[in-house]
Amino acid sequence: FWAEVLGYKLQDPPPGFSTWEDWARANAIPEDQWDAMSAVVDPDEKGPRLFFQRVPEPKTVKNRVHLDLMVDDVDVATSRIESLGGRRRRPEADFREYGYSWRTMADPEGNEFCLIYDGQPES
Repeated sequence: FWAEVLGYKLQDPPPGFSTWEDWARANAIPEDQWDAMSAVVDPDEKGPRLFFQRVPEPKTVKNRVHLDLMVDDVDVATSRIESLGGRRRRPEADFREYGYSWRTMADPEGNEFCLIYDGQPES
């Protein structure tokens, strides 16, 4: 999901390994843990690497990390994210404060993030 949303790619395995499974075997990681973590990277190597770790507990409160994504067209970005499995958190409203407008979204696991648009100060 996040690789598609950001235009990133899954991180390649370390040098000397053709797959992450080969790396996991070489590092004695139990097979039932192979999907417990993943990372996505900017193919142009300009943006940050994002690391994701699966946890057994369901999300119950606010995210520990919150991403804001700047977009040119919030409706186009919303449609694209929904086609990837994301959803709007509050379909009835967008928000505007401190000169910015945003739409609250959630990834397929329910983690919130915002689409920031119209970053011009209010007149």
